[in-house]
Order: sequence, then C-alpha cells, then structure tokens
Amino acid sequence: MKHLLAVSLMLWSTLVAGQQSERFDQFELHYSIVYSTFLTPEIAAEFGIPRGKDKAMLTLSVRDAEASDVEGRPMRIKGRTWDLITGGDMTIKEVREGRATYYLIPFEFLDREYRFFEFDFTPEGSDQTYSYKFKTQLWRQE
Repeated sequence: MKHLLAVSLMLWSTLVAGQQSERFDQFELHYSIVYSTFLTPEIAAEFGIPRGKDKAMLTLSVRDAEASDVEGRPMRIKGRTWDLITGGDMTIKEVREGRATYYLIPFEFLDREYRFFEFDFTPEGSDQTYSYKFKTQLWRQE
C-alpha cells in the first residue's frame, strides 16, 4: 500500500506542479507540490494527510547522484513555510519504503497566493547542511 503512495505521488506531482530538482554538490534534492484532493481518502488517512480544496503537501527526497542512487535517502530536515497571512515551522512526515525514504510536508494555502518554503537539510552520509528556498502559487481545488 505504501509503495502505491510513492508511485502515485510521483505521477501526480508531474501533473500538478512538475517534479523539480536542485543539485547540491553530489546530492540531488527532488521536490514537488501535490494537492491533497489528488489523494484517495484511504491513502490520505493512512499517512495522516488532511484533504481539502485548500490543502496540499510538499514532497521531498534527496539522493546521491554520484553514487547512482535511485531511491531517496534519509536526511535531517527543518524549515518553515508561510504565505501573506499564516506561517510556521514545517510539520514533516518521514516515509520509509524498503530502501527509499521521502518526506511529506502538509500545509494549507490561500487561493491564488504565493506559498513560501525555506528549509535546511543534511543528507545521511554528509556533514554538510544545505539551505533551499522557493515559492509557488497555488489555486483552490474545487
């Protein structure tokens, strides 16, 4: 069942906001925004992801590109997210499936407003902490 979530998230993320990636030395950070309404009620409940027209989640994974990793590896991560009205620390859910590790960060958003994300992460096997920030515009899902 969990494997189904990972596959579903990857497929949906390419449809929603497109999976994006950034390189940090030998590590590649993959991230995407998934509207929670794309999750079935059963999958959302299993992972504690609230569903709604103004709810989404950021998915994150990091891999060692030079080691030809295809699965995401564990990382320490901490950050915050905000819009014009609300904000706070990220609530991060770690998901491990076999050798793959990825992270789900659910959040609420304002219709047609920008949502900002800023976080630091340290991939397993690295002493280096990296910082990343981005913004994205979201639309309420009716």
